[in-house]
Amino acid sequence: MKFIAKLFPEITIKSRPVRKRMIQRLQSNIHNILKRTSEEIRVQGFWDKVEISLDDNSAEMRDLIIDELKRTPGVAHFIEVQEFPLGDFDNVFQLTRDAYADRIKGKTFKVRVKRSGTHDFKSPELERYVGGGLREHTEAAGVDVHNPDVWVDLEIKDQKLFIVQETFKGLGGYPLGSQQEVLSLISGGFDSVVASYMTMRRGCKTHFLFFNLGGAAHEIGVKQVALYLWQKFGSSSRVKFVTVPFEEVVGEILQSVHHSHMGVVLKRMMMRAGEQVANRMKIEALVTGESIAQVSSQTLPNLALIDAATDKLVVRPLVVMDKQDIIDVAMDIGTYDFAKCMPEYCGVISDRPTTHAKIDRVEEEEANFDDEVLEKALQAAQIISIHDIVEDVNSHAKVEALSKVSENQVIIDIRAPHEQEKKPLNMPGCEVLAIPFYSLGSKVESLASDKEYLLYCEKGVMSQMHAQQLQDSGYQNIKVFRPVVQ
Repeated sequence: MKFIAKLFPEITIKSRPVRKRMIQRLQSNIHNILKRTSEEIRVQGFWDKVEISLDDNSAEMRDLIIDELKRTPGVAHFIEVQEFPLGDFDNVFQLTRDAYADRIKGKTFKVRVKRSGTHDFKSPELERYVGGGLREHTEAAGVDVHNPDVWVDLEIKDQKLFIVQETFKGLGGYPLGSQQEVLSLISGGFDSVVASYMTMRRGCKTHFLFFNLGGAAHEIGVKQVALYLWQKFGSSSRVKFVTVPFEEVVGEILQSVHHSHMGVVLKRMMMRAGEQVANRMKIEALVTGESIAQVSSQTLPNLALIDAATDKLVVRPLVVMDKQDIIDVAMDIGTYDFAKCMPEYCGVISDRPTTHAKIDRVEEEEANFDDEVLEKALQAAQIISIHDIVEDVNSHAKVEALSKVSENQVIIDIRAPHEQEKKPLNMPGCEVLAIPFYSLGSKVESLASDKEYLLYCEKGVMSQMHAQQLQDSGYQNIKVFRPVVQ
């Protein structure tokens, strides 16, 4: 079997050295991906295409190759072809009739010939000859030069004839690794995942940086979607997954920063941390999934202040995209189900957040922040190769969620203090402990082992994540409290 991958159009307008380098990169990427399918695959790059051939003609192998080529950045489209020596016009007609007779039966058609090399004929001459033969010697409905039911596509390169069997749409974009490396701040939701995909499609080797705000359950979920994204669109290059424990950073913000500026300060802390991680990895740009005005921290004034926290270039592929458009892309690339089930962090929810923060006020708030907390988080950062992520998310069972409280059970309100104060949890007859989520780790040992503790937060997300984390650590008396909404 043989396939011909056509270049993304923007590649063809590059200078000769750049185009040559991109073709070589695309050839290498396709080879690296497909050799996992078969060591016998041959990949050869040319000025305007990449050819992939294999002696194995099994349907299973064909489907595997097609699936991989559809997901390879840099391929505009690709065709499945039969290759023959060129021969004379009648030879071309006979071969074309054998390939297309059944497909054009009862349908209109038009012959298209793409030719490169030196020949003693012109493409329209061969089109007319083959078209006339097919009209007379098949059961086609006739020729339609404007809107045919079937395009009969032939490609000629020097003395080789390629009869096109089928055409497939590619991913487009630039070959992965043809652009500089980037570090994507990924939370596992729709936005950051789609932003990561878009930089991968644009040819950037995209590493992942995860700020852990909610324990092991959240981290497992984000690792899963990052692994999926890499396997589907970026497996021709090895990348890293970086985890920075950020719970104490959030705790410090909750205690030291005015609630109206928590969102902006948190994003600025992430940028500072991202810059240091990127420096270690020799990466010059950060990627985020922010979109103008989607939330309070993403107004133009606030984004400018967030950018000012780092000297790195901040790339925002989604900056002017609507939320539904982002979700549509997630559905197209297969990450929708990951994102819709991904826990969303409910720890830092600013009360009347500012949409037009001022640098003087932000710096005043940040002056109260203990910088050692951020340094401690960075020192605890973990960097692993993406392919080392364990895929079995099912090994982490969901924690039981209860809607009623029994006699031997205690509720722990893990919300931030300002949330508890604003909307107290009113549970007459029940023992309620107020332990903010960022203090759970240090206080869980002091809890009585003969009681069950039900974690509570308003959205039921942080409680699930932390309960899972604590159960994984051996505290089997931890569950979740999720009251029935009246």
